[in-house]
Amino acid sequence: MSGISYYDLRHVTGEVTHIDIDNSVVESAGTSFFNKAILRVLTGTGWGIIQVDNYTPCSGRKFDELLERAARLAAITEENVVLGDVPRGTLAVPPLKEDPRDVSIEEKSSLLAEIEKSAILPGIVNRRAGYVERTEQVRFADSSGNEYSYEMSRSGFNVLAVASRNDNVQMGYEREHSIDGFNLRHQQPSGKKAADIAIALLDASAAKGGKMRVVLDPELAGVFAHEAVGHASEGDLIQEGSSVLKGRTGERIGNESLSIVDDPSLHAFGFDPVDAEGVAVTRTEIIQKGVINAFLHSRESLAAVGNGVAGHTRAMPGEPPLVRMSNTFIENGDSTKEEIFAECKNGIYLAGSRGGQVDPGRGVFQFNAEYGYLVKDGECTKMVRDVSLSGDILTTLHRIVLCGNDRKMSPGYCGKGGQSVPVSDGAPHILLNDAVVGGSGVD
Repeated sequence: MSGISYYDLRHVTGEVTHIDIDNSVVESAGTSFFNKAILRVLTGTGWGIIQVDNYTPCSGRKFDELLERAARLAAITEENVVLGDVPRGTLAVPPLKEDPRDVSIEEKSSLLAEIEKSAILPGIVNRRAGYVERTEQVRFADSSGNEYSYEMSRSGFNVLAVASRNDNVQMGYEREHSIDGFNLRHQQPSGKKAADIAIALLDASAAKGGKMRVVLDPELAGVFAHEAVGHASEGDLIQEGSSVLKGRTGERIGNESLSIVDDPSLHAFGFDPVDAEGVAVTRTEIIQKGVINAFLHSRESLAAVGNGVAGHTRAMPGEPPLVRMSNTFIENGDSTKEEIFAECKNGIYLAGSRGGQVDPGRGVFQFNAEYGYLVKDGECTKMVRDVSLSGDILTTLHRIVLCGNDRKMSPGYCGKGGQSVPVSDGAPHILLNDAVVGGSGVD
């Protein structure tokens, strides 16, 4: 069609099942269905995008009318867009060990209730548990003749336990999500673990802040990799000048033991067989042996910025693709966990994550740990709470002195541009020197 240099159509149908239990009461349970498509048209004046609910595949004059509508929208943007050349291809979706759709909602509710009830311990005053499963059938086609289709199923649960004593309120939280199939069976230990952590935190002391040696567990170290480095490596932020990593390709920002990777091809919760622009996915080493190596890209940011590969866009159904992380992690090093604590000698061990904030443009971050332990003579001693890690991204990367050999991935969801997509992040245990620890404790 005249004036259109490229178009693509991504059509996603599927179903979502959710169950929520609050103190042994099933508050909600049900399944909903969705059918959404997004058509992107590129002209000499930029992108024109149309979102369609309840899309019925069409061709001929009807499809041409959609293209024309999108082209008229593109005329408004007045943007010069260039797309980079990219490899095509899809990966096989790993088979499900048990399809969640084969399990009745009654059985799912019963199994989730068992997890929630396992958090009933003396001192626990409130419990919540949630389950969600999502199955998507994805179809993609573009004007270059590329087509693909696949089906993905993700499911998982979370459980929260709240403990209280003399106006001291603490909580424990556990979650598990999977692309391997139904995962609610035999998960009662998760509820008890959440309760045990909440109760233990009632007796924990508030941490004292300051600069010290810090050991991060795989979950919190993974959050650091995702939030502080992963977001700063996203090509659209580089293109906008909103990343502290812009212009630093080839620069050493850490020691040789540090490599940070994003890999959408890894069979973890952030796995995608192909990205939202129909581009083949591949492992990308953001930091390679302490040196900034590559950025994560869409076709557009690749052409504008370079220094990396495309295949890193994600999108919710009916939403435009954005440069996103998938499975982001710190690579294993050579040290054992025992060696890391021995090298730490005296400091603090931070475990779990309760969120935080990062500014990729200014290069600063602050993350809250779920709990911690004081480390004395290489051993964990007293439990502490209300503790955080903060600092400058580039400075903190230089302070990572040891990486363990016990990498673990943690599943979750990442928000950006109003969209939330499944991801996982991880790391081995790592040791930082002179890290900035926040706490409200006093001597």
